[in-house]
Amino acid sequence: MNLILVDDGPDAALLATDLELEGARVALVPPDAVPALQLSGIDALLVPPIRSLLTAELISACDRAAVRVVPVGTTDSRIASRFGLPAPLPFDTPAAHVLATIAGGSGASEASDPARPPRVLAVWGPHGAPGRTTLAIQLAVELTRAGRRTALVDADTVAPSVALQLGLGDESPGLAAACRRAQLGSLDVAELARLAVPLETSAGALDVLSGLNRPSRWPELAAARVRATLAVARDWQDEIIVDVAAAFDEDDDLLGPDAPLRHAATAAVLLEADEVVAVLGADPLGVSRFLRGYAELRHLVGDTPVTVVANRARPGPLGIDARGQIRHTLSRFAGIDDVAFVPQDQRAADAAALHAKAIADVSPRSQLVSSVRRIAAGLGARAEVTAGSWRGSSRGARSPR
Repeated sequence: MNLILVDDGPDAALLATDLELEGARVALVPPDAVPALQLSGIDALLVPPIRSLLTAELISACDRAAVRVVPVGTTDSRIASRFGLPAPLPFDTPAAHVLATIAGGSGASEASDPARPPRVLAVWGPHGAPGRTTLAIQLAVELTRAGRRTALVDADTVAPSVALQLGLGDESPGLAAACRRAQLGSLDVAELARLAVPLETSAGALDVLSGLNRPSRWPELAAARVRATLAVARDWQDEIIVDVAAAFDEDDDLLGPDAPLRHAATAAVLLEADEVVAVLGADPLGVSRFLRGYAELRHLVGDTPVTVVANRARPGPLGIDARGQIRHTLSRFAGIDDVAFVPQDQRAADAAALHAKAIADVSPRSQLVSSVRRIAAGLGARAEVTAGSWRGSSRGARSPR
């Protein structure tokens, strides 16, 4: 195992000696040499979580080189948590335990296991703009950062906005063209790659399959077409993040059983998804809307895992203990005991809108970014459980990589 230990103190030298006795090859480098580090052929980087050392640029470089980052030392663990990393290991940690930690992995790095099958992850939320698209974009960026080949798909037939938020425009054929080719039986991985728009982010390259440029074109995203497209997409990327609309049923089916359903695309994605991220606005109206829609969502998806995320959490509309109020309400009225929270960061959101980029690209130190990174890590940790279900064991998931 090839390691780089960033420190020039005596404690670090002792740890390096112990690691070499355990069979590892350790390069001890001073902190001022970090910007010029050569990461090729390195398995792990042991670095103290200091603001001047543990930066977003260093994390991105390690992600691109598939190098695991392990915080070491006795500095503030909050700096490491901002990047989704585990608590720092003290310098007097036994070398065998350090090597076991590197080999076993923890935190966000668990999501980068290439042996996990590809999966479809749907991002849903009720009416009222709870932040579905913003969260879908951030999740795609963080899963890319974790080493997974990721595609972001806009299947919202009511208010598609992924391409516009990322500054890609809405003239590309995108998902509608993929669905047409899927119906004709001519859609394959190469065609999906041609239809997608590559997007360079701070985490690496991300493929975006844009949505409809006019909501009136919703009949083009019929259920059978969407399901066939997602089946091919499983052979295309490791993670397929799909942004969907709020409604997934047809309230006024007055045109007959053979007529296209207005929200068929959303229902098809939710039924095909290996996991659903359900987003609610962290305010009284957002919680109320979510509770009404969550029961219908559960009825539709059955036992598919659902991760509940309260977005734009802040103390204002729900008092000082806003998170406690939301947890209590969701537990009492929906039986939801596990809720992830994403704090409101209006400055970061405004900067992302101004530059038409993901929030992680313009405000990498935002608490919003750290929260989404932890959610992405949690989704990665549960991927093995999902892989055992009938959805994760589909033909696309079982095909050789």
